[in-house]
Amino acid sequence: MQVSSLNEVKIYSLSCGKSLPEWLSDRKKRALQKKDVDVRRRIELIQDFEMPTVCTTIKVSKDGQYILATGTYKPRVRCYDTYQLSLKFERCLDSEVVTFETLSDDYSKIVFLHNDRYIEFHSQSGFYYKTRIPKFGRDFSYHYPSCDLYFVGASSEVYRLNLEQGRYLNPLQTNAAENNVCDINSVHGLFATGTIEGRVECWDPRTRGRVGLLDCALSSVTADSEINSLPTISALKFNGALTMAVGTSTGQVLLYDLRSDKPLLVKDHQYGLPIKSVHFQDSLDLILSADSRIIKMWNKNSGKIFTSLEPEHDINDVCLYPNSGMLLTANETPKMGIYYIPVLGPAPRWCSFLDNLTEELEENPESTVYDDYKFVTKKDLENLGLTHLIGSPFLRAYMHGFFMDIRLYHKVKLMVNPFAYEEYRKDKIRQKIEETRAQRVQLKKLPKVNKELALKLIEEEEEKQRSTWKKKVKSLPNILTDDRFKVMFENPDFQVDEESEEFRLLNPLVSKISEKRKKKLRLLEQQELREQEEEEEPEGKPSDAESSESSDDEKDWVEEVRKQRRLLQQEEKVKRQERLREDQQTVLKPQFYEIKAGEEFRSFKDSATKQKLLNKTLEDRLKLEAKNGTLSVADTTVGSKQLTFTLKRSEQQKKQQEAEKLHRQERRTLRRSASHLKSRHRRGRPLH
Repeated sequence: MQVSSLNEVKIYSLSCGKSLPEWLSDRKKRALQKKDVDVRRRIELIQDFEMPTVCTTIKVSKDGQYILATGTYKPRVRCYDTYQLSLKFERCLDSEVVTFETLSDDYSKIVFLHNDRYIEFHSQSGFYYKTRIPKFGRDFSYHYPSCDLYFVGASSEVYRLNLEQGRYLNPLQTNAAENNVCDINSVHGLFATGTIEGRVECWDPRTRGRVGLLDCALSSVTADSEINSLPTISALKFNGALTMAVGTSTGQVLLYDLRSDKPLLVKDHQYGLPIKSVHFQDSLDLILSADSRIIKMWNKNSGKIFTSLEPEHDINDVCLYPNSGMLLTANETPKMGIYYIPVLGPAPRWCSFLDNLTEELEENPESTVYDDYKFVTKKDLENLGLTHLIGSPFLRAYMHGFFMDIRLYHKVKLMVNPFAYEEYRKDKIRQKIEETRAQRVQLKKLPKVNKELALKLIEEEEEKQRSTWKKKVKSLPNILTDDRFKVMFENPDFQVDEESEEFRLLNPLVSKISEKRKKKLRLLEQQELREQEEEEEPEGKPSDAESSESSDDEKDWVEEVRKQRRLLQQEEKVKRQERLREDQQTVLKPQFYEIKAGEEFRSFKDSATKQKLLNKTLEDRLKLEAKNGTLSVADTTVGSKQLTFTLKRSEQQKKQQEAEKLHRQERRTLRRSASHLKSRHRRGRPLH
């Protein structure tokens, strides 16, 4: 049980704590209660007082014996018997419930309004009848004198269903586009509906005529309120014959006297959320208004806050148990909320033990101060040297040990072991150093390819580790240990060419940095020669010197880029001059070409004829090929054309093929004779 206090008003949350799953056996539940303190201390007022996923609405029957709640998923209604403190029945429904109402004193007559326009009637035995309204419904009220159900929703009409005759009556035509909520005054039977335009229309059911109109949207705007949209009516409740409370979608609650069109009081929730429900508490002249985040209780005469309640999860509906201080909530969570506020009234008759429990808690508040105490056993007292305090007010016996003040415990422990904190601090530092060492790149040998790049990556990794040690920055994976970039340090094709123009322009400061890395490379090579099996990396310069050098390099960045560009331009100029000198020195001489045997010299006319042939259309070229005999056209059985090209070999080509064939035969004979001579030489025979 959790206790909270605001304005010296104590609120006891009876539904907080761990809930045990249904599939656990009784034996396992008892074992959990023994082990877990939270499970043992929780109060399960009503058994299985929860929904599978979400609870949407919750109400109490008129006789106060039954609590009915609807929720999902699957859509269902659950009825709890307060005399038995357990679930009475559960019925699954076809669709989700928007709201419901009990027409009888108990659960024997219930009406459900579904979100698919269906109205469902249930009797004591179960489902009884189902009908449908023309538009989607949002709320309904029951008029007892005439047995009429008034339905409002996404329409300008208010539909009337007479339960005595079993038929629909003529609807009431309002001036609004849509209606959100409605309520009927139990004293004189006035019917009121809240519209989407921020108005409240009042109707007399006897004459079926409108008798009043209130513009709540205009009245809800005050000097302190900030409204970004048109307020609509989201909650409506009568109290007595002349009082009415109206909740808006922008988080204001307006209190009206029906004899005036001006509100008596405007209360702002300061959250900007729609008001879900409004209830009156007559004994203390309080109004309970709730949005999805908070339940506020305030005086209806002055508007002063009495207390407030803010659950962990969003609120869907609130129900005040009649003539008591118990509050029930339907939340966006499986567990439904039960709150007991002793100031509002006594506990209900079926849980009268709550009054005795709360009185004991107020008289003996030890359980609330245990947070400032330390539980110690007798062995712990012997280690601390405090056994002489047993029986004194400093130690309070509890179960197998004692409770002592946490401040006294810390003082004694510090006196017994004054260096405990220093040892703890050293252990933590040692653990951090070991963690950073494990994250370092462990390389036994520098790679053969891109040694300078590997050394650069190692230095960057060390700098990152220093920064993570100081700033706790998230470390990123290293390229050297990544298998995807392994080839870059193994294949010579990936060697970085530092003499290229692109490299020099992109890295103008590489000359200074490369000198440092070359020194490191020389040191590493010397160590590799001395110790081939194990290698230790030399320590570099301190971080302050490196940071100062890097800042100086950044200042000289532009100058280095300009220098590199000037050097590249000079090199290109020198190369051009050398080319010009070579061209001037070379003397052009006539060159003679010898035509190979078997080839013919063709004039430049052949190219002209080829060009003419290419300029012709495909049809002309095919005709020419057919005349020369290199193309044959034939019709197939399917009806298509088949083209066959035959290449003519000239005599020159035939002679060339024969010469190549003879050449290949001569080479084969030469290879055979050479291999024969080698074999005889190996055997030691003389060569003839």
